[in-house]
Amino acid sequence: MNKLYKVLLFIIMLLTQNNMKAQQQESIFFEETTGRKDKLIYFKDDSPFNYLPLTIIKGKESGPVFTIVSGIHGYEYPPIMAVQELIKEINPDKLKGTLIIIPIANTASFYKRTPFINPVDGKNLNNAFPGSPSGTLTEQIASWITKNVISRSDVFLDIHGGDANEDLLPFVCYYNNKSNPGKTRAAIKLAEISGINHQVSYPYTLSNTEPAQYAFKQAVQDGKTALSIEAGKLGTSNPESVKLIKNAVYNMLGQMKMYSLESEYAYAGTILFFLNNQTYVKSDFKGLFYSKLKSGDEVKKGQEIGYITDEFGNEIQKINSTAEGIILYKTGTPPVNKGETLFCIGSR
Repeated sequence: MNKLYKVLLFIIMLLTQNNMKAQQQESIFFEETTGRKDKLIYFKDDSPFNYLPLTIIKGKESGPVFTIVSGIHGYEYPPIMAVQELIKEINPDKLKGTLIIIPIANTASFYKRTPFINPVDGKNLNNAFPGSPSGTLTEQIASWITKNVISRSDVFLDIHGGDANEDLLPFVCYYNNKSNPGKTRAAIKLAEISGINHQVSYPYTLSNTEPAQYAFKQAVQDGKTALSIEAGKLGTSNPESVKLIKNAVYNMLGQMKMYSLESEYAYAGTILFFLNNQTYVKSDFKGLFYSKLKSGDEVKKGQEIGYITDEFGNEIQKINSTAEGIILYKTGTPPVNKGETLFCIGSR
């Protein structure tokens, strides 16, 4: 009996310690003091990248909770650099409401310079939502964001860019969730005021029980106003993309009356192009990909838009467009594998 008592006592102490750690990690959300707070959230993993950086900026006045996430793919640099600047620039005294900011969601991918996946467990964070608190590092991160960040958000903005191999046209996108038209209209309004002229709508057919996989799709599934920005390409960090992202964030905050716009970022209007249909052209072979086209180019249905060779330079597949429209993004480097997307073509 004494032995059983000790085992039960140990289990109770372990559960209590875990609960206290969870409460300590979440306490940053409940601090009422105006200003900026930075915190590292730790996970059950032995790697040196077992943490998530989190910043919360509370304004002087109460208001909406606006979440900004970057670095879900750590090789997409303009979103990360834009968020670094935003953290330093936002003045809490001018803010109405709260900003929750995850500046680098996938630190292992960022520091190891790994496109798409977390090198610790080989998983894609943007394919892991809603995650699992008892899963691998990537699954734990997804679970924590789902339970602690998305749940507290009024607006959830997930910022991406062209990864190491992606030549990408800047655009802002959202899901056309017809079961929650109010949230969809709110996302559309924020997209249109962003200052990014290419607007992409994705169909939403997800049931309440299906895994969302993507971060901002999880937010849509959870009943939030959610959208995403794509800016930057080929794993580079260029000032134009950084400024475009910052401008979009400031415009959205201004639209929500959360932050007064400085003249540099004030929305000046832009011609919008709505690309509500997407066609994906994929590779049938592994090999070397060639194309003279770039993101933003217009293509016709049936037009030859590239080709693939084997390792000896012999052509093994001719690539023809299966739709008419604008190239939203394409593979911008030679290596391709069977089944990979070579082009995403957007059309009205």
